[in-house]
Amino acid sequence: MKIIPRVEPCDMERPPEPTPDLSTFTVGLLMGGRSSEREVSLESARGVGAALRGELRGAHASRLPAGVLEIEIALDGRWIVDGVRLEPEAALAQLERVDIFFICLHGGDGEDGTLQGFLDRAGRRYTGSGARASALCMDKHAMRSIAQSVGVRVADGLCVAASEWSASKSSVLARIRALGDLGWVLKPRHGGSSVATFVVHDAHELESAAERVLATGDDLLAEARIAGVELSCGVLGSSDGLAIALTPIEIRPDDGRFFDYQQKYSASGARELCPPERVDASMCARVRELTLRAHRVAGWAGYSRTDFIVPSDGGEPVMLEVNTLPGMTSRSLLPQEAAVHGIDYTELCLRIAGYALARAHA
Repeated sequence: MKIIPRVEPCDMERPPEPTPDLSTFTVGLLMGGRSSEREVSLESARGVGAALRGELRGAHASRLPAGVLEIEIALDGRWIVDGVRLEPEAALAQLERVDIFFICLHGGDGEDGTLQGFLDRAGRRYTGSGARASALCMDKHAMRSIAQSVGVRVADGLCVAASEWSASKSSVLARIRALGDLGWVLKPRHGGSSVATFVVHDAHELESAAERVLATGDDLLAEARIAGVELSCGVLGSSDGLAIALTPIEIRPDDGRFFDYQQKYSASGARELCPPERVDASMCARVRELTLRAHRVAGWAGYSRTDFIVPSDGGEPVMLEVNTLPGMTSRSLLPQEAAVHGIDYTELCLRIAGYALARAHA
């Protein structure tokens, strides 16, 4: 992990609520799933499981859950409970002892509201946002619109369905080229971890990149490339006024790269600096303000993370995308931000689980 240590004090208060006591509760870790982010999910779950079982450093022994169960969602959608593959409804019936489901899934039907809706219908508690907010977050095109409605800037962009691409490819390419002159970012409308995301600098490469995105079976979202400093800002707390934005973290990929899958998760990937090095305190404050605005208008709950570019020309921060289930691996950004506020990894996991007990889902 290539994190540049910083010693400056944070300029935001630590979340005021005490770390919850989960000693009378059983937590079920939901992991795996069918999305392209399956391996990241499994790694997140390993970290969360180690924290909630007390395998990491920290003075949390008296507040740890009474039990931690691991439930893997297989590629066929069935749940693996105690080594047995079951349909989700049957699995849930076998898991009555679980008080809180800690969702460690990323992308696909583990993050897009499908799983959340299933658990809602069963009356079960789970971490993160509810079905509606989860579905909104996974739809990058819809989230762009709702962010703009509350004054959060997004890059110029357009969304293209496969049918439109097939019918008028040359027209679509012309519209993409017209978005900007610094290059273009092409990505699936849904998904995460920068899977099937391409930063294109040469107009002659647009067609190939668009074809590769559409090959995923998703719509194509094309945006103008914005040159600047990439920041990510996490939120802890419910979607009401108690939520706070953490100190943003600066993401500095290797030269010539963007924050793609390798740069996110490889030990030799991007450098991450918290607090940021190339962005001043006033801009960090603005990013936190915009992050909270997006978090609240979308109805997210528990925790979230929003990514921005601070333009080189000094303009308003540009929102890139949002995550209702941020990664919890050793390379993930939210745990790094929380640590700057004095919240260690175990405490972060306890807080996230505690939010599920403290409020109803959106």
